Amino acid sequence: MPTKLKRPGPKQRTGAFGESKAAEFIEKRGDEILERNWRIREGEVDLISLSADGIFHFIEVKTRSSLAFGHPVEAINRDKAHRMQRLALAWLATHGCLGCDYAIDVVAILLASDGSHTLEYRENIL
Repeated sequence: MPTKLKRPGPKQRTGAFGESKAAEFIEKRGDEILERNWRIREGEVDLISLSADGIFHFIEVKTRSSLAFGHPVEAINRDKAHRMQRLALAWLATHGCLGCDYAIDVVAILLASDGSHTLEYRENIL
């Protein structure tokens, strides 16, 4: 029996939209996107970029369609930030870049009911 492909649900579509808008923003500011959805057993990094000044950015993208559960940045607690740091160090180690400069960043995207959105970029949250 053939396996049915599962269609992405509303949460996955919202997240994919947010990651796409975040990547566009990062590229417009002159950074190079190195990885999207880099995953290892311990977790996933939404975006990894390299800025013109040689800093690797490990970016968590949080997209929400309302503030009912708080601002998207509020979803990044201390545990999540430290997990991001461990993932960043794992990526740097596997790419021969231990000792390189890096930052843990967050992109918060808030979707409006009219289809518009706002984007907030916070660098170096640790």
